[in-house]
Amino acid sequence: MANKIKTVIWDMGGVILRSEDWSPRKELAARYGMTLESMHDFVFNSVSGKLATLGKIEEEAHWGDIGGQLRINSESLREFREHFWAGDSLDHELSDFIRKLKPNYTTALLSNAWTNARNVLTKSKPCIDAFHVAVFSCEVGLAKPDPAIYNLILRLCSSEPEEAIFVDDFVENIEAANKLGIHGILFKNADQAMTDVTALINGSGAG
Repeated sequence: MANKIKTVIWDMGGVILRSEDWSPRKELAARYGMTLESMHDFVFNSVSGKLATLGKIEEEAHWGDIGGQLRINSESLREFREHFWAGDSLDHELSDFIRKLKPNYTTALLSNAWTNARNVLTKSKPCIDAFHVAVFSCEVGLAKPDPAIYNLILRLCSSEPEEAIFVDDFVENIEAANKLGIHGILFKNADQAMTDVTALINGSGAG
């Protein structure tokens, strides 16, 4: 029998904070001659994007690099950034679900993110209070799916892998967690994630 679940770890982007309205990004992609997929790759997986994810450069420097590659001025870059994030929203129902877990379980956030992420979750999209522990890749110099970042958050949560659940929307991140013995749940939608977490906590889910 599996150990009792003590810790529930959540991803941020694509899970708690998601793009609900894709039209701003689609419009932006069309304006700059990109597909939605190529624009995501350009923003998140460029050299500077990966450096920002590991905290090797500040988020502002990454956006400056994007502006340089697009050959746009600072005002156009500001509009690009605003448009890029315009369709994103915080899932309040999911955040409240996590808050309800907090008295009985260690709740944790594990996110590949840039240097402004903690500020966003504290001020403009407040939900940081739902978590006992929050680990951002840019602050620790490690990123999913590196096993080291999972081991780090387990230590911070004082949990063994089999005592933890991890919810993320990327298959490779779930596979990495599963290899360590963590109960991975691939996020598809909020209702599914809450149902699967509840099932695992109650001992009726497949880990």
